[in-house]
Amino acid sequence: LVKAVRERVGPDFIIIFRLSMLDLVEQGSTHQEVVELAQALEQAGVTIINTGIGWHEARIPTIATQVPRAAFAWVTEKLKQHVSIPLVTCNRINTPQVAENILSHGQADMVSMARPFLADPDFVNKAEQNQAEDINTCIACNQACLDHVFAGKRASCLVNPQACYETELILSPTEKKRNVAIVGAGPAGMACAIALAERGFSVDLLEKNEFVGGQFNLAMQIPGKEEFKETIRYFSRRLEQMGVKVKLGQEATLDGLKTYDEVIIATGVQPRMPPIPGIDHSSVIDYQSFIRDKVSVGQRVAVIGAGGIGVDVATFLTEPENQTLEAWLKDWGIEQSIDHPGGLFPYDDYVSQRQVWLMQRKKGKVGKGPGRTTGWIHRRTLEKRGVELLGGVSYDLIDDQGLHITVEGQQRILAVDNIIICAGQRSVDGLVQPLQELGVNVHVIGGADHAGEVDAKRVIRQGVELAAKL
Repeated sequence: LVKAVRERVGPDFIIIFRLSMLDLVEQGSTHQEVVELAQALEQAGVTIINTGIGWHEARIPTIATQVPRAAFAWVTEKLKQHVSIPLVTCNRINTPQVAENILSHGQADMVSMARPFLADPDFVNKAEQNQAEDINTCIACNQACLDHVFAGKRASCLVNPQACYETELILSPTEKKRNVAIVGAGPAGMACAIALAERGFSVDLLEKNEFVGGQFNLAMQIPGKEEFKETIRYFSRRLEQMGVKVKLGQEATLDGLKTYDEVIIATGVQPRMPPIPGIDHSSVIDYQSFIRDKVSVGQRVAVIGAGGIGVDVATFLTEPENQTLEAWLKDWGIEQSIDHPGGLFPYDDYVSQRQVWLMQRKKGKVGKGPGRTTGWIHRRTLEKRGVELLGGVSYDLIDDQGLHITVEGQQRILAVDNIIICAGQRSVDGLVQPLQELGVNVHVIGGADHAGEVDAKRVIRQGVELAAKL
């Protein structure tokens, strides 16, 4: 086939062949078979070989945020010594620095990216002009790109909601410059402030804490979600570049807010504490306090609530610290010599020394909350760590014995040291009604507007959409 194409297009036409170099499925190709095919392709007239990692059927993560940066560049490097044509490497390359490191170490001749261009369409120009710090980094969450594609929706980007909506979500210059106060510098508030400033509004961003980022400051501490700090970094830089006045450590007051033309409430959420007898027991802590304050917990922990936050907390409790790339590969059964078919060997699971129960009231699959392209990774990871997943749970009592539950009609006592509550959130919206009563033009976005499952994609988009409409 390649020979026929080459014959038809002539010697100067570039032919790029995508070759699966690591199948990650049972009975997949061995490295020797990959080498033989690559050499045959070169002889047939292929100009460049592009690296493919993992079949769609592979049950090993290859592009999600849990995958370390440039985790598979070594696969391309192994083939370089066997062919003389250029090789392209790919997967979890999201900054110019990562790409340059691959090239400078001779692991590949070129790098391939896709999702980073949704996050920042000016990625290439900024890299060329040595402005890497101005790039809106892809965090590999998949929530608005691949999850949308597999659901038959239009692809976009969590950190850049204008992606694929460039002709609809337009930030045109304002005809009337107004003074706007935004209360809360989480993802929604920051995104809204940046977009308003781009349109020419005068924006004050008030934050009661001494730092910006809101819930992203919690997310970035979860193993596998460290990339979220990149969004805080980029949004912070844009706030500075656009002249937004960020006022940290400042509680918003009614007297202060009523002087603005528009007020936007983006004060986020607080954990909801369910009405379980004994919920005030000293062993109980909410997820926000646990992560934010780095609270020390015992070796036996129950997590109540198996949505996205509960899954994150269970991951936080059981993941190994400072896991190397080599350890990550072994953990997922990837054999670096690639001698075995598909590059697989038996999993070398890291089993947590901490015993964790992750529970939900709903019957059915536990931890179903995360997206289609990442949820299975979370669930498989927790299973590998030895986390017990329980659905259809009734929470009866918390006392010195532990957590009393009923599962499928059977009563159990989990003799746990700590119980972490991840049972939803409530909106922090106490300023909204008083401002409305004063006649202030007030708008509500983010978690303050809707406290359901925390959804960064929704809140960032909501912030930008409001900014486009004002």
